[in-house]
Amino acid sequence: MYGVCGCCGALRPRYKRLVDNIFPEDPEDGLVKTNMEKLTFYALSAPEKLDRIGAYLSERLIRDVGRHRYGYVCIAMEALDQLLMACHCQSINLFVESFLKMVAKLLESEKPNLQILGTNSFVKFANIEEDTPSYHRSYDFFVSRFSEMCHSSHDDLEIKTKIRMSGIKGLQGVVRKTVNDELQANIWDPQHMDKIVPSLLFNLQHVEEAESRSPSPLQAPEKEKESPAELAERCLRELLGRAAFGNIKNAIKPVLIHLDNHSLWEPKVFAIRCFKIIMYSIQPQHSHLVIQQLLGHLDANSRSAATVRAGIVEVLSEAAVIAATGSVGPTVLEMFNTLLRQLRLSIDYALTGSYDGAVSLGTKIIKEHEERMFQEAVIKTVGSFASTLPTYQRSEVILFIMSKVPRPSLHQAVDTGRTGENRNRLTQIMLLKSLLQVSTGFQCNNMMSALPSNFLDRLLSTALMEDAEIRLFVLEILISFIDRHGNRHKFSTISTLSDISVLKLKVDKCSRQDTVFMKKHSQQLYRHIYLSCKEETNVQKHYEALYGLLALISIELANEEVVVDLIRLVLAVQDVAQVNEENLPVYNRCALYALGAAYLNLISQLTTVPAFCQHIHEVETRKKEAPYMLPEDVFVERPRLSQNLDGVVIELLFRQSKISEVLGGSGYNSDRLCLPYIPQLTDEDRLSKRRSIGETISLQVEVESRNSPEKEERVPAEEITYETLKKAIVDSVAVEEQERERRRQVVEKFQKAPFEEIAAHCGARASLLQSKLNQIFEITIRPPPSPSGTITAAYGQPQNHSIPVYEMKFPDLCVY
Repeated sequence: MYGVCGCCGALRPRYKRLVDNIFPEDPEDGLVKTNMEKLTFYALSAPEKLDRIGAYLSERLIRDVGRHRYGYVCIAMEALDQLLMACHCQSINLFVESFLKMVAKLLESEKPNLQILGTNSFVKFANIEEDTPSYHRSYDFFVSRFSEMCHSSHDDLEIKTKIRMSGIKGLQGVVRKTVNDELQANIWDPQHMDKIVPSLLFNLQHVEEAESRSPSPLQAPEKEKESPAELAERCLRELLGRAAFGNIKNAIKPVLIHLDNHSLWEPKVFAIRCFKIIMYSIQPQHSHLVIQQLLGHLDANSRSAATVRAGIVEVLSEAAVIAATGSVGPTVLEMFNTLLRQLRLSIDYALTGSYDGAVSLGTKIIKEHEERMFQEAVIKTVGSFASTLPTYQRSEVILFIMSKVPRPSLHQAVDTGRTGENRNRLTQIMLLKSLLQVSTGFQCNNMMSALPSNFLDRLLSTALMEDAEIRLFVLEILISFIDRHGNRHKFSTISTLSDISVLKLKVDKCSRQDTVFMKKHSQQLYRHIYLSCKEETNVQKHYEALYGLLALISIELANEEVVVDLIRLVLAVQDVAQVNEENLPVYNRCALYALGAAYLNLISQLTTVPAFCQHIHEVETRKKEAPYMLPEDVFVERPRLSQNLDGVVIELLFRQSKISEVLGGSGYNSDRLCLPYIPQLTDEDRLSKRRSIGETISLQVEVESRNSPEKEERVPAEEITYETLKKAIVDSVAVEEQERERRRQVVEKFQKAPFEEIAAHCGARASLLQSKLNQIFEITIRPPPSPSGTITAAYGQPQNHSIPVYEMKFPDLCVY
């Protein structure tokens, strides 16, 4: 029956007889267990025959498959499985080759049952730990075939599910068998990962479809276990969990390509789910590699649709928050740099209307609202990631973002696009929005570290711009930095409370670091608050932000000196509304009166000086005679205003003399309170777009007048005594105020004087400067007198003659 020795069974080799005996006459009877035990004992006793047993079993299986005798095929695979489990000798490698050949034959079959049978056998083999290495084994066919099974599209839903699950189990077996074996073909190569990862994602992608066909309650637990989506997720987690540092890139790239090919960035739900699985599966120290991959993919898709880029940014946001709990490493600034660069590109796209900078035939037209959506997604991502960073890294990010904000200048180029908006303005707004997101919730005990000089200078210079939206962002950013105890929301509305204890404010004593910060930067802050109050384009939000900033400075950074200066500042704001040199609208003047009333009501209760509180309550009788000067009537949806603000009686105003008197009796510096607040002009004004030519000239003339020889006086030397020093310390404040008053007069003179007078004055100064330069040049160029005396010229005129230094004769030194 079997070859030449078919009629003489005793002449056939023993291993063949043992193999033949395990097959019953009727395949439905199954494997003959007693004969199988004999075969196993023979294989263990003579391991050199194991390869021949495997070859003979493979020969029988291939013949049975060709004859469609599937019962015997199942028996042969069962026998192979038992032999694999029992034998772990050095000759098993040759037996495995026969086994894999039989599995491949089953997988090539078109019968789903045979495919599933071969997969199950392969999975059992994959779980076996071999004692001897294999140098020539290849699993390329199995990766391709199992990946193909994962994409099965069989008409029968149940069979399709079984085939897909078999494919996933097969891939899982390949990974387990090869991932830790250095002698095997590298499963992390792109040629393998490009098949394995998309196959798993394909089954993950159809989880909603599987859930929509919910089984009966009795079958639900069984169906849940057999869900291809859950099995694919488990396999993907196992694959990523085994990935080493150098293999992360090859594992992540197919995910990005799959999401691109199937347009899965726009709904972004599946993309976010995938990367959550990835971030929670890989080792924490590898998180920054995934972030780098996403950043690179965002750059590669910089000209894709805004919805696609927004989806990538949303995924990046979720991944970055998870990565921040592990190790982000050097990718922090790289991430923010990429996001800010994409923000600038999006602004350019929105302005030009195309990705190439010019609209032409065939150019893809950009939808501006989609670009706005992308910009908001970037800003949200910047804020969410920054909120997870430690304080020191957050400070670096804040300085980094601020360095990207375009600085205002007198000759700022206006580059307009389709909407006619300034590109620099849009960039400033978007970056300030990002900065506001980062600064929200920022906690730093030392204000010198939170607001260093270079950062504060740039931020406040931006506050001098005409754009109302930019000024509001700057105020909100300052509030975020100063508010360290969560009091901001308690001052969201402006009102005059009779008892501020209902606010439950969290107040701490001003620290030494805060005192040093205010000594250095207080005048700069006061000046910008004062200038912001004088803006015509202010609306209710601006006044609410100004009130919140004043209140938070009083709570977080105030000592007695700061309280005095803030009161002087608010009284100066009241004078702006009263004098109205800026020709402010009626609403702005009423708003300034109301702002002053609300703040003085707050500070009077914080200082707890009874006489001060009494004066404030006396003035607040405006409720009857002038309700338009109180916040309750001004900062509402329909403010009630007065058209005649020029005839406001003095009883309705807060008087500086009265406040100075009542606070002076409580230990405050009454001399300083009596001095009106005058903002200090600095070089920072030259950055402002509102700076006029007259103001710029006045700064130059002020410097010249300060150094003018006409005002130089010979002051006799004064004996320095204790009384002199004491007088200098006491009068330092008054001298400073007098100097500011003098500067204000100079500026006012050059603002209001005719142009001819200014030109004549500048010409005279120029002539004077030229004469002084001539004198300096004459002294500098004239040769020094000769130590040896003078030499008489030919015409009897004495002539100085310069002698080199090395020829000069110097007197001998005295030696003691």
